[in-house]
Amino acid sequence: MKKVSLVSVLSMFMVLGFAGLAMAAGGGIVAQQGGHIALVMAVQGGLAAFGVGLAASGCGIGMGMCSSGCLNATARNPEVAGKLTVNMFIGLALIEALTIYALVIGLIILYANPLLAKFFAVLGVS
Repeated sequence: MKKVSLVSVLSMFMVLGFAGLAMAAGGGIVAQQGGHIALVMAVQGGLAAFGVGLAASGCGIGMGMCSSGCLNATARNPEVAGKLTVNMFIGLALIEALTIYALVIGLIILYANPLLAKFFAVLGVS
């Protein structure tokens, strides 16, 4: 079990790392404007990808635990399977909403960051 979880964690970090590099490589115009801007955009993309990946992995673990608990309870008391299933689906929908919120925040950080202009003003880059 430890080997599987270690492989999962390492593969998650590899995917997040390559996503940040891919986002950084796609900004040809940004790279021509100056090194500071390209570096900030690359770090920003990497951190957004890491945040969304972390939120998705945490929510995935939560969904697995929720489903496991529902199945265990159904196995112990099959008469309440309908009520448990409804409650489980409501809980899974709320957990999935957290992942969507993390994705929206990541997209805001990437494309509509309100603090980016202030950061460049501090650096002295226009």
